[in-house]
Amino acid sequence: MSRHFLCVALLVLAGCSSATKLEDLNATVVTLPNGKKIMAETMRTEDEMARGMMFRDALPKDRGMLFVFAKEAKQAYWMFNCKFPLDIIWMNKNRQVVEISLNTPPCSSSNPNDCPSYGGHENAQYVLELNGGASIEYKIAAGSQLSF
Repeated sequence: MSRHFLCVALLVLAGCSSATKLEDLNATVVTLPNGKKIMAETMRTEDEMARGMMFRDALPKDRGMLFVFAKEAKQAYWMFNCKFPLDIIWMNKNRQVVEISLNTPPCSSSNPNDCPSYGGHENAQYVLELNGGASIEYKIAAGSQLSF
C-alpha cells in the first residue's frame, strides 16, 4: 500500500468522527467579555459573507458566525431569508464592540428591497452574529472587548 493512499485513508477516517462538524473546520473560538468561549463559523469570502445565516432554521446555543473584513468600513446588515432573530455585533480592528443590533428580526418579505438594513453607523472590521438575546446573556455591550 502506498504512503499516499494510507495518508488519504487516515484523513478520510479522521473526518468521519462524529465529534467533528463541517462548520467546525472553518471556525474560530471567540472569547466573550464574561470569559465564555463560543465557536463561530468564520466567513471571509464575499460569497460566504453574502449568504451568512440565510436559509438556516436555527443556530445552536453557544455558536455564532464571525465575518472578517479586510479593513474597517461601515458594514450594514440585513435579515433577508433569515428565519430567526439575531444579535449583530460590530467590532473595530481592535475587536472592541462599536455597535450592537439586539434581537434583529428576520425579514418576512420575499422582496429583498423591502428588508431594512441594520448597523453600519461605525467603522467595523469584524461582525459577530449570535442568537437573539445572547448579547444580554453574555454581557456584551458597546465598548466590550472580544478576543479571537
